[in-house]
Amino acid sequence: MAGKNNALQKPVNLSPELEEVVGKGPMTRAQVTSKVWDHIKANDLQDSKDRRMINPDDKLGAVIGKEQISMFKMTGAVSKHMS
Repeated sequence: MAGKNNALQKPVNLSPELEEVVGKGPMTRAQVTSKVWDHIKANDLQDSKDRRMINPDDKLGAVIGKEQISMFKMTGAVSKHMS
């Protein structure tokens, strides 16, 4: 896979809201995903009963909304902040 031009390795621009969570862009989609998860783990945002659900804090909520969200739907919500 190394050397292939795939979407995960292409740098993308980030919205100001997403930059508040992951840091200054541009960065690859893979890096964004990793940094979003770093933020979730560092701030203990996974639901204690169902670890697949994310309870956003104020920073992450500005990107994915204030409501609890499934980790599977979260990537789609985050991708709206990349161009």
